[in-house]
Amino acid sequence: MTLSGEIIREFNKAYKKARVSGEPEPTAMILATSDGKGLVTSRTVLLKALDEDGFVFFTNTQSLKGRQMRECPRASATFLWKASGCQVQLVGTVQQVSDEAADAYFSTRDRGSQIGAWASHQSQPLDSRETLLQRVKELEQRYEGVEVPRPPHWTGFVLSPETVEFWTQREFRLHDRFLWSQQDGQWTRQRLNP
Repeated sequence: MTLSGEIIREFNKAYKKARVSGEPEPTAMILATSDGKGLVTSRTVLLKALDEDGFVFFTNTQSLKGRQMRECPRASATFLWKASGCQVQLVGTVQQVSDEAADAYFSTRDRGSQIGAWASHQSQPLDSRETLLQRVKELEQRYEGVEVPRPPHWTGFVLSPETVEFWTQREFRLHDRFLWSQQDGQWTRQRLNP
């Protein structure tokens, strides 16, 4: 199911409030994934796009989160914007974006980050930083004077929420909480106790 325009507007309003409040990285979201057998991990990723399909971020598919999303295509994410006293939590399914969308985004990254996507065997053991820097040097030589192609193991994912909760800090911990959820093909909003 696609996100409602009202949810997107509410998110954009909270995001803008966080940005103007001085939040240092308002696109940062804590992404939690699972292997489907009880192991749950979390880390910070950056939101790169939002549309009616959901919240888009990019990563290495061979990383722990990439492997977990392949094994169990469900995730949750939380934006915490302390500067503005807002939080947004998402729970839903994840799926890869198209190769065209991944290529388009990869082409906008700075060259150092493009090389880094090739050099890092994300989440795998590394004997020394020098080994990583040597891979970077070799890749810089390999791609000298040409565009860096997107690695086949690097792509985007879209988290398509089934629930979205907006939380706003209020005095005496009497916070405002609104939970959006899907019922019978429609989005409904329910106020929750703080």
